[in-house]
Amino acid sequence: MKKVKLSVIIIAKNASATIGRCLESVAFADEVIVLIDSGSVDDTPTIARRYTPHVHTSEDWQGSGIQKNRALAMATGEWVFSIDADEWVTPQLQKEMLICIEKANETTMAFAMPRLSSFLGRFMRHSGWYPDYVARLFRRGSAYFSENIVHPRLEVNGKVKKLKNDLLHTPYKDIEEFFQKLRWFSIDGARMMFQRGRKSSLATAIAHGFWSFFHTYFIKLGFLDGREGFILAVANAEVTYYRYLKLMFLRENKQ
Repeated sequence: MKKVKLSVIIIAKNASATIGRCLESVAFADEVIVLIDSGSVDDTPTIARRYTPHVHTSEDWQGSGIQKNRALAMATGEWVFSIDADEWVTPQLQKEMLICIEKANETTMAFAMPRLSSFLGRFMRHSGWYPDYVARLFRRGSAYFSENIVHPRLEVNGKVKKLKNDLLHTPYKDIEEFFQKLRWFSIDGARMMFQRGRKSSLATAIAHGFWSFFHTYFIKLGFLDGREGFILAVANAEVTYYRYLKLMFLRENKQ
């Protein structure tokens, strides 16, 4: 049986704290491509070049979706695996991925895997964070990334199957980075809703904030994640409130 070539693509910016672990975990791939944002000021490029010669720098930033599609255009493998710099592959997931792409039939275009994320040092198995299936492994030419500024989705033209083993994820190194990213997500989220013609008011912002806490902590069983579950529920409420509040002011400023 002919070996299937697998390419890995990664986009990164100021990811020196995590990219080494990420790249080490995908060393089994035939090709690893790292596309680094030119705004990086740490030693991300230096670390990346220790693991792969395919390290490129993008001169402009137009959002995560466009950046991922740029990296995808550089891949040459029959299958492509997209991974973020703050994620890593376990030996169990590696084995499952390789078996699946070797045995995939012609109608299977992609695989989604459960993602297990840590929050303030605790892997969250509730709170709406797990299993958090993400489609990342796909046939080249069968999928592309939506051009969202944040959290782009993989758009697949065909059947997507699920894997069993977890992709591990550490989105925040500490509480300070967590709150910085929340602010960024709320701003970009408000801009995306504004572009789509969404409307908001103070009452809407308050209502969505309360609902976000209730949904995370009670419906998604966040209370089973201990104190981290409560902190996350409050944080979700805060970022949701600010997102709708910023949307309200964006529309008022336009008018």
